[in-house]
Amino acid sequence: MPILQNLMEEIVFRTIDDLAPGRKVCTCEQCRLDIAALALNKLPPRYVVSAKGASYTRADFLEIQKYVDVIGAVTKAIKLVQEHPRHKTMG
Repeated sequence: MPILQNLMEEIVFRTIDDLAPGRKVCTCEQCRLDIAALALNKLPPRYVVSAKGASYTRADFLEIQKYVDVIGAVTKAIKLVQEHPRHKTMG
């Protein structure tokens, strides 16, 4: 049975995983989801319901400008979450 999927979520989470280690950002589930939500609200959704649609959308992201837009949105979201984390601090 087909399911509706926003591939932009997959792309954003993969980008967070790529960028976060080098930026000293907390990667707890709360911060990771906050980063994703902030970035996804700045990016257009890419909904698909088939494997063919998913393949087409992934191939479309090989275009440099689209990937740069994702990196920019994730980078801004990381900075905002670093400045204002919502997770509970230990201690």
